[in-house]
Amino acid sequence: MHQKLLTEGGRLLAFFQTLTEADWQTIVYPGEPSWTVRHILAHLVASERDLAALFEHIRQGHPGVPPNFSIDERNAQHQAEAAHLTPAELLEAFWTVRANTVAWVQTLTEHDLERTGRHPFLGQTALRKMIQLLSVHAHLHWRDIKHALHKA
Repeated sequence: MHQKLLTEGGRLLAFFQTLTEADWQTIVYPGEPSWTVRHILAHLVASERDLAALFEHIRQGHPGVPPNFSIDERNAQHQAEAAHLTPAELLEAFWTVRANTVAWVQTLTEHDLERTGRHPFLGQTALRKMIQLLSVHAHLHWRDIKHALHKA
């Protein structure tokens, strides 16, 4: 599990490092608010940081996010907090967060992986499934970015 996170994180980092200044401003998700490639990387950094803290709480026996947790509100807060960060700073933050996640996952036991809690998207589920979703989450956004860049 940790190896997949590490490999996928390295591939994603390498992809982001190839982007031009214009690529970072490409709109991937139109709407209000629209999200550019830069917004998505900020989202990946902040959400993984939050989720890693949530996972540790669940490992310690806490129930997870509150039932009234709003993903949209938290995402808006993340974007406001990251508005001043450059792509280079976001890339460094992504790799730091991913490396910390990988190191943490390596400490987990089978018992830890079976602990359950409330995930913001999955609802009540095992920690193993939550960790697996980190890769899926990043991969889905990466796919959308590549599609948007291809169209641009």
